[in-house]
Amino acid sequence: MPIKHAAIIGAGVAGLTAALAMARHGISSAIFEQADALTEVGAGLQVSPNASYILGQLGVLDALSAVWLEPKEVRLVSGTSLRQLAAVPSGNFAKLRWGSPYGTLHRATLQKALLDAVLANPLCELHLGQRIDPVAGSSADISSRLGAELIIGADGVWSKARTMVPGSPSPHFSGNIAWRFAIPAADAPGVFDRTSVTAFLGPSAHLVCYPLKETGTFNIVAITAGGNAVHDWNATGSDSQRSILRQRFSGWNKTISALLDQVKHPTFWPLYEVGTGRWHNGADTVLIGDAAHAMMPFAAQGAAMAIEDAFELAGIVAGRPLTEALDVFERHRTPRIAHLRQRAAFNRFAYHARGPFRLGRDFVLSMRPPQSLAADLDWIYGYHAIG
Repeated sequence: MPIKHAAIIGAGVAGLTAALAMARHGISSAIFEQADALTEVGAGLQVSPNASYILGQLGVLDALSAVWLEPKEVRLVSGTSLRQLAAVPSGNFAKLRWGSPYGTLHRATLQKALLDAVLANPLCELHLGQRIDPVAGSSADISSRLGAELIIGADGVWSKARTMVPGSPSPHFSGNIAWRFAIPAADAPGVFDRTSVTAFLGPSAHLVCYPLKETGTFNIVAITAGGNAVHDWNATGSDSQRSILRQRFSGWNKTISALLDQVKHPTFWPLYEVGTGRWHNGADTVLIGDAAHAMMPFAAQGAAMAIEDAFELAGIVAGRPLTEALDVFERHRTPRIAHLRQRAAFNRFAYHARGPFRLGRDFVLSMRPPQSLAADLDWIYGYHAIG
């Protein structure tokens, strides 16, 4: 018999999507968020067609498409010569090939659209300033106290809900640092395409930039190797850390290295990932999104996987007894996550290639026609989640 009520820990993208997806099947939910107000850190976000398809099913896509940018293409460009190596068409092509649009927007825009939909839905409740501190083995007590048949851990890479899942995965530092910042579009160098997502590739680093239409800025993230750091998603890099950033890009084209020299307050994000392990406890608790499988951003699928998890969990739970549903969910989702991890690892190698490998990469990419590159993404972007 399907459940009637769920408790969701965390009001990020995963948690809010889970509440809407459950409501779509007539399942009520209460979201518990420890913050007193929802303020989304970070900056830009790419919403690929596999995620926008779900957002359309949940009724929030129209609010996003009214303000986001649908890039004309996703470009791969040499960070040293600024020569375009390859491009994947997007825009109308994405809608025709993958059945849903590809958009770029600020993370806060997505969160607000989801939040507005949650607040308008009578089956969803949001409780801010509510810290849930589980102790290992206490899921039954917590589910009873919250009046829920299912606890959904959507509380990110530093999940507390994981303590209720024996054998759950653990986070570890990836060895990579993301530097994030935004600049006014009017101040962006001419090599930044105003209509597309551009990934500049260089030795041991890469830089992604794209315009955010709703803020009039360019979102920029530079990813390099780096030392471990505190668990802070919004730290400003120290002078010594910024010196390392400049050093990593010192051999790049002067247009880009000069831009990094001028940035005053880049945000310093150590990138952590979550390894393999169990996602549920076989009874009443399940992990989704970064709590279950935080991964590197080299495939730009972190938020999309959280959205897919939430949507598919609801569909599976709505049609099966709970213990069976949790097992089906994990067995259904883990192969896709593993495949994406492999793709991200390959992209990291390709994006950060040095020496002869870099020359070989550039030659191979330059020989690939756009349609061939798009076909490589069909299994990611063309995926229509069950729900």
